[in-house]
Amino acid sequence: MNSEVYDLRSAIEFLKKQPGQLVETDVEANPDAEISGVYRYVGAGGTVSRPTKMDGPAMIFNNVKGFPGTKVAIGILSSRKRVGLLLGTDYKRLGWTLRNAVKNPIKPVVTDKPAPCQEVIHRVTDPDFDLRKLVAAPTNTPEDAGPYVTMGLCSGHDSENGDTDVTVHRLCIQSKDEMTMWITPGSRHLGAFWDKYLKMDKPMPVSISIGIDPAIYMSAGFEPPTTPLGFNELQIAGALRGRPVELAKCVSIDETCIAHAEYVIEGELTPGITMREDINSNTGKAMPEFPGYTGDAKPDNMPNYLPVIKVKAVTHRKNAIMQSCIGPSNEHVSMAGIPTEASVIDMVERAMPGRLVNVHAAPCGGGKFVTIIQFRKNNINDEGRQRQAALLAFSTFSEMKHVFLVDEDVDIFDMNDVMWALTTRFQGDVDFIEIPGVHTHVLDPSNDPDFDPSIRVHGISCKAIFDCTVPFALKNKFQRCQFLEVDPKKWLPDFQF
Repeated sequence: MNSEVYDLRSAIEFLKKQPGQLVETDVEANPDAEISGVYRYVGAGGTVSRPTKMDGPAMIFNNVKGFPGTKVAIGILSSRKRVGLLLGTDYKRLGWTLRNAVKNPIKPVVTDKPAPCQEVIHRVTDPDFDLRKLVAAPTNTPEDAGPYVTMGLCSGHDSENGDTDVTVHRLCIQSKDEMTMWITPGSRHLGAFWDKYLKMDKPMPVSISIGIDPAIYMSAGFEPPTTPLGFNELQIAGALRGRPVELAKCVSIDETCIAHAEYVIEGELTPGITMREDINSNTGKAMPEFPGYTGDAKPDNMPNYLPVIKVKAVTHRKNAIMQSCIGPSNEHVSMAGIPTEASVIDMVERAMPGRLVNVHAAPCGGGKFVTIIQFRKNNINDEGRQRQAALLAFSTFSEMKHVFLVDEDVDIFDMNDVMWALTTRFQGDVDFIEIPGVHTHVLDPSNDPDFDPSIRVHGISCKAIFDCTVPFALKNKFQRCQFLEVDPKKWLPDFQF
């Protein structure tokens, strides 16, 4: 547990003390594609088109064109090792850390103290109110539909029973007081809340907190069945920090927000208003998505999935820091993938305790599509259980596409080592298991009838298991080379091993 970090500013100060984890620039940068263009080379990683740098530092842009006094922070979570530092745990055990936090939730509290996020208040009734000038949201590429809030934690509540939830959504600024919000069909609790408001033909209050404690972002990526409808993921962040997340009452709507956020946008999802996502750019594109491709702009006939937020107010801290992320970067892998690992760990551990070694949602799958399961066969009767673990993983996270099964001697965080196991411990005719006709994720462009006529509907896929484990009876024939154990620092004391 890292007690030094409780918001974005304390996270930045902490990273400044960690060698190689943060860089800054005073050179003016244009938020229109330039900031993301620079960070691509610094530390984006993930499925960003090459060249890009894996596990590079986070970056602060101190001089943002058009936004005097505002900074932009990007890549805070784009390195798994950095996430481990920020949460105070071994980066290879992050899935276990988050799984334990789910088991020991601490509910958030509404503070009665002045909230830092409300040091400055702008209301839509102000004559010069303009969201486009108040929020320094970057675009990822020159063809984006517009400036996107990519690290906006959306908070809402159920109109019937008062249940609350938080999720990170794709939010495009469309006008001085309007944003569109993409809700992935069937996978977000706020979407279920919104369906109820739509049936009642009532606006749904929603707050968007930007620039917050990394523990909150890391908790928001959980999905059912690990966190069922009605389970607010802020409880997980509380467990990670050992103290409740502090909330504040919004100034213009009946909703709460993160008290220590840098920015809060307050508004209402409004029935009856529709808007094409690229209404300002007319590019037909939205923004780069986690699979590494630019998503298509959503049309104006999707009120359930692309509702319009009518903004009521923007509040922020003095000298606010905008936090952003590149869509396909390793930051998405961290926020989506590590909660996936925690969910798989929990499911497999409950079903067959003592056999799971570790789980990694790999960057090549954007944290969603590819999972590597490290499995221990304790005896001959465990043969085949590794494949059962893969089936459990698919049931845990419906968007998963491929599962690689490996033994305990394979480094699941090194894809070269995983590919080595695939090369020397896998035979396609006996170790490849296909599961056709299953829904995965609509953002995989290969899940489409145009790619394969056997696919009935876009979003249907053939899931696959790659069993790269050694048969238990042959363990002694697949021993890796055993080298002499030494302390290399004796020879290179200053080298970063």
